[in-house]
Amino acid sequence: MEQIRHQLRGKLQVDTEFGTFLGDTRIRLLEAVDQHGSISQAAKAVPLSYKAAWDAIDAMNNLAEQPLVVRSTGGRNGGGTLLTDYGRKAVALYRALEAEYQAALDRLAERMNDAQTGDFHEFRRLLKRMSMKTSARNQFAGTIVGLREGDVDFEVRLRLDAENEVVAIITRESAENLDLSIGMEISALVKTSSVLLLSDPAVKTTARNHLWGEVTRITDGAVNAEVTITMPGGKTVCAVVTRDSVAALGLAVGERACAVFKASAVILCLYA
Repeated sequence: MEQIRHQLRGKLQVDTEFGTFLGDTRIRLLEAVDQHGSISQAAKAVPLSYKAAWDAIDAMNNLAEQPLVVRSTGGRNGGGTLLTDYGRKAVALYRALEAEYQAALDRLAERMNDAQTGDFHEFRRLLKRMSMKTSARNQFAGTIVGLREGDVDFEVRLRLDAENEVVAIITRESAENLDLSIGMEISALVKTSSVLLLSDPAVKTTARNHLWGEVTRITDGAVNAEVTITMPGGKTVCAVVTRDSVAALGLAVGERACAVFKASAVILCLYA
C-alpha cells in the first residue's frame, strides 16, 4: 500500500501582546486598499462586507504604533482610502515572514513523514485549542501608567496615546494573577453594549472613562445602530445604541461625540 504523505499548510497570523494584529484576510484587505484606493472596492476584492472591512481596519489602526490606513478627503477624485507608508511596510514584512513560515512547515512535514510519527489530526486539535478570539469589539493597546491598590479592588490606568487614558477596576486577585506593574503593556477590552454616548460636553457622569472623538461611521439596524467614534490619534471606539438615541443626540458623521463607559466594564488581558 502506497504511503500517504501529508503536507502542512498554514496561514500566518502576526500577534502582538494585545492580540491578533495581521492575518491573511487583513493583509489582502490592505493590499486591495493600496490597489483601489477605495474601501468599498477593496472589500469586494477580498471579499468582505463593507462593515467588516472597516471593522478590520479600525482594529489594525488601534493596535498599530501608527495608522496603516487613512481616509483622504477632497481632491480631484473626491477622496478615498489610502494605505500609509507604515501600512506598506507592514504588508511587505508579513509577506516575507509568510514565505519563511511556509518553508519551515515544508521542512517539518518532510521530517514527520520520514519518521512516521506525525499524528496530524491530534496536531490540528491542539492548534485549535490554543487559539483564542474575543467577542469584545473594542480592543485597545495601552501602557500601565497608574496603579492604586484598595482593600478589595485595584484601579489601573492605561495610556492609549498622548491624549487618552482608560481606567479599569479589577479585583486584587486578578491584579496579582496578571502581575501588573507600571510600564507594562496590556490590552483592554470593552463590549459595545457597555459604551454609552454623549454629544454635550457639559454633561457630567459618574463613569470614569470619557473618550471624545469624531463620529466616522453609523450603521443602522432595525432597532439599534452601531456608532464608531475615531479619536484624534486615530484609534476608534464602537457603541451599539438605539436608533432613537442616535436621533435624540443628533449624532451624525463628522460630529463630535464622546464614548462613556465604567471602569468596571473594562477587561484587562495579557497574552503569553
